[in-house]
Amino acid sequence: MPDLMWDDVKVLFDPEVNGALPDVVVEGTTVEDWQVLLDLVRAQSWRYAYSVDGEPMELTSAAGMAEAAHAGGSPELRVTPDLRVWPIADLLIIFRMYQVESIDFDVDLRELQGQERLDVLVNFFCLIGRGLGKSVLMSPEGSPGHPDLGFDVDADRVVLMVDPNSRRM
Repeated sequence: MPDLMWDDVKVLFDPEVNGALPDVVVEGTTVEDWQVLLDLVRAQSWRYAYSVDGEPMELTSAAGMAEAAHAGGSPELRVTPDLRVWPIADLLIIFRMYQVESIDFDVDLRELQGQERLDVLVNFFCLIGRGLGKSVLMSPEGSPGHPDLGFDVDADRVVLMVDPNSRRM
């Protein structure tokens, strides 16, 4: 049985309610955690593309990503390396290295409609959470720190963190 049932959580995946691009984060990370993520992407044979400041580049290592992120020196001049990952053909997840201390990524709720897509996302969160041994939290767009759901390390599964009925319009 799936961790989450679509009919129970579909309001959390409504772009009109939560925004199209919820904030997803793994906090308290290091360069080594980013490397675990890169290794996971490669081990799963997910299609991916890497770029720095919009320019396609070869993905070498997490240390290389961190070096690219800090190449500009001051925070105002820094670029944001991004890693685009497709766990399935038409579901894009974009990781952005704003800082080494958190793994931030975007999913598009318009691509996550129905039980099948929800199951893909839940599996994705579980793979990352288990691989890192850390929580993966998804908050409404523009509301970081107020997660709706996420991978709970202690429960070893994706759990609800809000009552979906409180979001119904």
